[in-house]
Amino acid sequence: MQLSEQELRRRHEREELEKMGINPYPSETFEVTATAKEIKQNFDKEKNNYQEVSLAGRLMSRRIMGKASFAELMDSTGRIQIYVSRDDIAPDEDKAMYNTVFKKMLDIGDFIGIKGYTFVTQVGEISVHVTELKVLTKSLKPLPIVKREVDENGVEHVYDAFSDPELRYRQRYVDLVVNPEVRETFKKRTQLVNSMRSFLTDKGYLEVETPVLQPLYGGAAARPFKTHHNTLDMTLYLRIANELYLKRLIVGGFDGVFEFAKDFRNEGMSRFHNPEFTQVELYVAYKDYNWMMDLVEAMVEKVAMDLHGTTEVKVGENMINFQRPWKRFTMFEAIEHFTKIDISEMDEPALRQTAEGLGIRIEPTLGKGKIIDEIFGETCEPYLIQPTFITDYPVEMSPLAKKHRSKPGLVERFEAICNGKEICNAFSELNDPIDQRARFEEQLELGKRGDTEAMVLDEDFLRALEYGMPPTAGLGIGIDRLSMIMTNSHSIQDVLFFPQMKPEKQEKKEEEK
Repeated sequence: MQLSEQELRRRHEREELEKMGINPYPSETFEVTATAKEIKQNFDKEKNNYQEVSLAGRLMSRRIMGKASFAELMDSTGRIQIYVSRDDIAPDEDKAMYNTVFKKMLDIGDFIGIKGYTFVTQVGEISVHVTELKVLTKSLKPLPIVKREVDENGVEHVYDAFSDPELRYRQRYVDLVVNPEVRETFKKRTQLVNSMRSFLTDKGYLEVETPVLQPLYGGAAARPFKTHHNTLDMTLYLRIANELYLKRLIVGGFDGVFEFAKDFRNEGMSRFHNPEFTQVELYVAYKDYNWMMDLVEAMVEKVAMDLHGTTEVKVGENMINFQRPWKRFTMFEAIEHFTKIDISEMDEPALRQTAEGLGIRIEPTLGKGKIIDEIFGETCEPYLIQPTFITDYPVEMSPLAKKHRSKPGLVERFEAICNGKEICNAFSELNDPIDQRARFEEQLELGKRGDTEAMVLDEDFLRALEYGMPPTAGLGIGIDRLSMIMTNSHSIQDVLFFPQMKPEKQEKKEEEK
């Protein structure tokens, strides 16, 4: 392992601390009584109110001025200035805690614990006068130094930013330290999940857990990841959706169940796709897709209000308004609206010809439903910026949705499109076991034609349907994509703590080539 000069120096400082009898990684608890944010919020500058505090965090800057120094401490809530005086923290004769430890053995990024009292400096900055200092963790790698300055107009300027996406995503732990605004994105993501969870729980629906490892993958059109269970000597799949298990619970007698699920799809990666992603799926008995559209509008409107205090959310150059009601198109209406072509009565050859005329390349393995989906995806989806429901899909596209009650050849399905991408998918669920078996068999035929995303036939799920599933509305919402919108994030990688990345070694080899 090749070490830089700074890394070597920090290792030497670690050894010197140990020689002085100071453990650079102590075990005992350090009691924290206040945070940087709390101190700033509670301090009254006019009264200059004295308050004893104990806090801990990373040392982020130092200005050593002989017998006293100013430094900056950063905890999980922000930064605060600290004042360190030699005679206060080193009452012993040799003054080692200040002269040696603080001035020579500590570096930017080290964790320290301090005790002291609050005061305000002559220039009006709320600070902590340190009376005790303890080394909590010696960092052996230097942090990237990001400089932030505020000009006379109050505008912040950032220099030497840690902004390379590859490094930020791969070293998220560094990104969170030097770009603290990134933490706000993930706090909002957690707020989003909590908002949805409370909305669904308040309606009396039960949060459940279903298997991640499944003997058959189902509930979506996607390629799975597979693994092998040694004891059972069988192939298992990481779930691509949790739909079929949740519907089994509706068969079992629950009126409403939902799950925040990690799902896995062995497909391409982009700024909208990660192989591992999160979605919430909800199934409610005795309801249909019209009812579910109303629920989605209400829930997402609530999320926007909980996160932003308004239904309007800025996303890139667009101001998106989640206030109800949302616009609604059938799929064929949307295609005709954007292309001026009515494809509702076209067979597969005519659809292929239409797609080619629109400049859309269609693989020979794709059936009628996938061709329609490609046409919609190319000509409509990118232009749907405000939240819009697309309803009434062709039956070939939706093997798990109930046939439309009044429109032959269609199913009762909707997707919500926002900012040019799907954020949710929902059905009046197919509960006729005979029809469901026929749909699965059609999917098997598509698989034989080479469609790698065609569904497999699940005999146990069909058996469950044969015991009877009441009329049910089902919904899946992509948490990652909704988080992108609600946090104004450009890429799905920006809302995942640890997105999937190519191995570092592989990247180095490619660079050498």
